[in-house]
Parts: sequence; structure tokens; C-alpha cells
Amino acid sequence: MTLLIISPDYASHLLPLATLGTAWRDAGHRVVVATGPATAGIVASFGFERVDLQLGRGSNAGVIRAEEQPTGEDESLRGFFAATRVGMVETLAYQAEERLTDLMWEPVRTAREVQRIVAEVAADQVIVDHLAFSARLALVAGHTRHADVVLGHPSALPLGTLTTPPEVYGFPPEWPAAFAPDAASLADLRALCERVSATFTADWNAALAELDPSALPSDDAFAEHGDLLMLNYPAELSAPSRSAILPSHVFLGSAVRDEPADEEVDRWLADSSAPFVYVSFGSFLSVRSDVLARVVSALADLGLRAAIALGSADRADLGDIPSDWMVREFLPQVTLLRSAAAAVTHGGNNSVTEAMTFGVPLVVLPFSTDQFAGAAAIERSGFGVALAPNSATVDELSEALARVLTLSRRGELAALGESLRAEPGRDRAYAALARR
Repeated sequence: MTLLIISPDYASHLLPLATLGTAWRDAGHRVVVATGPATAGIVASFGFERVDLQLGRGSNAGVIRAEEQPTGEDESLRGFFAATRVGMVETLAYQAEERLTDLMWEPVRTAREVQRIVAEVAADQVIVDHLAFSARLALVAGHTRHADVVLGHPSALPLGTLTTPPEVYGFPPEWPAAFAPDAASLADLRALCERVSATFTADWNAALAELDPSALPSDDAFAEHGDLLMLNYPAELSAPSRSAILPSHVFLGSAVRDEPADEEVDRWLADSSAPFVYVSFGSFLSVRSDVLARVVSALADLGLRAAIALGSADRADLGDIPSDWMVREFLPQVTLLRSAAAAVTHGGNNSVTEAMTFGVPLVVLPFSTDQFAGAAAIERSGFGVALAPNSATVDELSEALARVLTLSRRGELAALGESLRAEPGRDRAYAALARR
């Protein structure tokens, strides 16, 4: 059997998708990954074959910097970073506008390339990133059965009129208590998201008609999905009423990867039995060193030990760092979360699902996209605290850290972690596709 995985050229997307593929690899099957050159090393580290496929302008091998991106993508990133400094609504509005160029890049040309790859690889099963719209367009037009993986909060697949109010892509169905945008701003944001959705759907339908003139047009391209929907998310964090109306799906829980040994980190972990907090804003939002500096101050004020993944942040912006902290551009997140007492995160899908897998409570500082809905779910579950990154003071961050370190629902969180470890996402994905 041959499994084809289709992923954007971004490490944060490829790592969980490749982790799913290890179930096929370990069962003796062939695994081929179609992605760009920036993440070729990641594909090789899993022992998979790779075919070249560019699904967008940008790429990210682990830490993204605007100056390293091609023309156009660099300015797009700088605009996004600037929007995060203004606020939630402004960031979501900026991202909504950008979707018209970054989510369905050169759709017809890219789709035909995907169809060529599917035929040449002779794939028996296909797994595709839900956000790889040009690739999914190819699979729909080519009548290729496939599973698509939502690497984010389940609301990344809007359910439209099945919910009240109707869900629209890019407009959070819920947000944490720390965010209280005014009604007029939210109304404007929703109207923008609706306009973008209509334009995006028109673009999808035009490309689909060119690829397959007999295909029925979509009512909402953002609501399109594969034959099987896979959600890289714990079912326990999803509202049961919403889960009940999802299309054919499986909650994977998490796609936690095995990481190679890191001698420096292993020594640091062995040096002290004192609890520590893991801090990471992911490959994109680490640029917000101003927020990271306040987190550093809060941790130092509490006398806590910390492991901080700097990403693209300038270490000099963080002030004095205690000598017993571990601070590097990149850290093995899974390894550290296995032992962390708590974590501070932007609320990205990998960070949230991996923390839940090891029963680690969270302080979530969401900046963009589905991070607001994800932070609200953590808050609602009682597994962490959500704060607004632009306005949270050092004292508020210290209070939030103290709260999660003495979490009242630690037992329920530990039980969730045990269930996620007992049945990893890769095994759930393999079983779900075997049943089809």
C-alpha cells in the first residue's frame, strides 16, 4: 500500500502530518510526502520518500523570518506581525484579506501538478492538510478519495447554518473572557469574513469548473472537506453539541512525534528536579519579543525555572535571564512537555494538543486565527488561563502562572493526557482509514 501525504512547506504543518504517516511506515507500507524543499530534511528524518510540490509562496523549516521569504510573502508577514500589535480584530481582519492570495495559490496550475503526483505515486490512500486548498481542489476535481486533516481548532471547518449564529470562516465562534471587542468592530469583522468567503468560493468554483466542467459548484469553499475529516484535536475539548453535527470525522487527539535525543536538554533536565515552565510562541509569533519579555519577568518574579524557545525573538530584548534557565532558538517541545509543570503558549495546534497529551496546564496568549477559539476551549475546560497578549501585565501573567501551577482540575487533565497517550493520533488515523 502507498500512502500519499500532501503538506504545505511549513514545519508546523508537516510534523503532525508526518507523524500520522509513521503508522503506515511501521506497518510496512510505502509513505510518500508531497511538499516543498524547505522541509525536505523533516521528510528524510521520518524515512519517507518526497516529491516536490510547492503549495504557496512562503516556506518555513522551523523558525520563520520575513527577510528570508520571497518578495510579496515578506511584506505579507510584516503586515501580519504589525497587525498582532494592534489587536484581535485588526489581526483577524488582516488575515481575512490575505486569504484571497495565500490559501489557494495558483489553483489550476497547482491542482494539475497535484493530480500528476497522485497518478505517478499510484497512491492507495491520500491524507492532505485541510488548508492546502489548491491540493484539495485537485482531489475533488479528480474524484480522488482522501482524508483531510484540520490542524487547528475544529472551527477551522465552518459549519455554516448548522450553528446559531451561522459560522463563517475567520470569525471566531467564541473567544476568551480577556477579549471584549465592541459590537460594531465584530459586526464589521464578520461582514468582511463573509465577503472574503464569497470571493474565495467564487475563485474555487472558477478553478473547479476549469479542472472538471461537470463538477457541481460549492456554496462555501471554506466548508468543503474530504471523504473523511480528521481533526488533530482532543474530542474532550470540543463542544459536544458542535461535534454532533460534524460531517464524517474522527478526532485524532494529538499527533505527538518522537524527537531525537538532545544531549544539552537532557543534561538540563537531569540537573534539577525543580519544576519548570516551558515557553514557546511557535514558529511565527516568537517575533513578539515584547510579550515574551513580560513572560520572562513574570517567571523570574515567581522564582520559577524556565525553558524558553526563542524562535525569531532577539534574546537581548528579554532582559536578564537566570543562569539556570534553558534558552535557545529552537527546543525539542515534546521532550520538554513530558516533564513541564506548566507551559505558556500562543495557542497553536501543536502546542495545545501536545500539552494536553502530557497533562500540562497552559497560560494561553492567543494572537490570531483559531487561537482565540482554542484558548476559549482551554479556559472553558478549566485546563488553563487565557490572557490578551498585548495588554497582559507582568502581575497578571504572574497570577495566571500561579493559578495553572495549582490547577484545581489537575486530575481531569492528567486523565485526558493518559487517554491521548493510550491511543495516539497516528493509530486513530490508521484505523479510521482502514475502515473505509
